[in-house]
Amino acid sequence: MTSARTRSDALPSATAAQAEPAHPHPGVRTDLLLLAIAISGISLSAPLIAATAAPALAIAFWRNAMAVGALTPLALTRHRAELFSMGRRNLLLAVAAGALLAVHFGVWLPSLHMTSVASSTALVTTTPIWTTLLMRLRGHRPPALVWAGTALAFLGVVILTGVDLSVSPRALAGDALALLGGMAAAGYVLLGAEVRRTVGTVTYSYVCYATTTVLLLAACLFSGSSLAGYSGGTWLKLALLTVTAQLLGHSLINRVVKGLGPSVTSTAILLETPGAALIAAVWLGQTPPVASYPALAVILAGLGFVIMADRVAKKG
Repeated sequence: MTSARTRSDALPSATAAQAEPAHPHPGVRTDLLLLAIAISGISLSAPLIAATAAPALAIAFWRNAMAVGALTPLALTRHRAELFSMGRRNLLLAVAAGALLAVHFGVWLPSLHMTSVASSTALVTTTPIWTTLLMRLRGHRPPALVWAGTALAFLGVVILTGVDLSVSPRALAGDALALLGGMAAAGYVLLGAEVRRTVGTVTYSYVCYATTTVLLLAACLFSGSSLAGYSGGTWLKLALLTVTAQLLGHSLINRVVKGLGPSVTSTAILLETPGAALIAAVWLGQTPPVASYPALAVILAGLGFVIMADRVAKKG
């Protein structure tokens, strides 16, 4: 349920740019393919959570805890040297990213029960807006095409979710939590891009998810959320959520953010909203909103603008 990027890749030479003006670099094509898989993974999140009989915070805890369990053998064997040589700065940034991911989960999921799902979804998906603003505050000047693409993509989400004008104190508090969730996700994406300049995906994800797990465990204990006693079917859904939304979703986002940068990555995450609606239609038999298809087209158009601006910037 979340958000400048300084590229570590060398800028292509003018000759190379002229040689292949119409075709992205093979590395970019690979990253875009992986990003598509990642979005498919996180799009399964909402339908799976809706079908899982467990408290929301407990679901968030277990998807991270299971991911840490799955990554531990890799992190402590093949990536052990990198893990223990991350350096203080990268370690602190990875821990901070994990804390922001915990905030994202911890505030957004409760907001769904305080305000309308439409309002919560629209506000939490402001991530690319905050990402672009944070990049600007860090001295990076996003091209006008990035702003236009971000606004267009967000408009696609609004087309799908609608606008909730409820002004009850509870609804306003829920809206504020969802907005905070979007801000936290932006910080998570930006910090991840910074760490990934020099740290591998597995190592970064391991430290990040471990931090998120510890903080969500504390939140579950504080709120009294039940962490056990589930049915076998519930544990199976939690495992499926871990594989799809966490390991294939968030981990692949951590993988591609180095090459694609935060603007492209955070804007693409907006595709989770129509993606979840379409998956729910196929899997849960729910009729997708009429606006799903035009919303998807608008978000894709906005993402196209951001990708175009990113390619122009790299060539320049």
